[in-house]
Amino acid sequence: MAEFLETEERIVKMLKTVFDPEIPVNIYDLGLIYKIDLQEDGKLDVDMTLTAPNCPAADFIMEDVRMKLESVEGVKEVNVNLVFEPEWNKDMMTEEAKLELGFL
Repeated sequence: MAEFLETEERIVKMLKTVFDPEIPVNIYDLGLIYKIDLQEDGKLDVDMTLTAPNCPAADFIMEDVRMKLESVEGVKEVNVNLVFEPEWNKDMMTEEAKLELGFL
């Protein structure tokens, strides 16, 4: 169980290295990650959204997420799902992200 939790911590840490090229805050702190579901067999499902449905960097961001998560020890397979429900809004950001972007 401890190893499983450590893998989940590494997943979150890795997600914090992914940035939207137009925003100086990582996608995790922006609140763009809706679900992280790690199975015991190492299969990882991630539901994420974008700040806008027509984000020009969508493919880049999703590929960055997939590649980085595949490199996490304990993760065997990554499935990144792009979802738009619920619709993202700035209230989903962490306090740090709001501070960084001047919303506080």
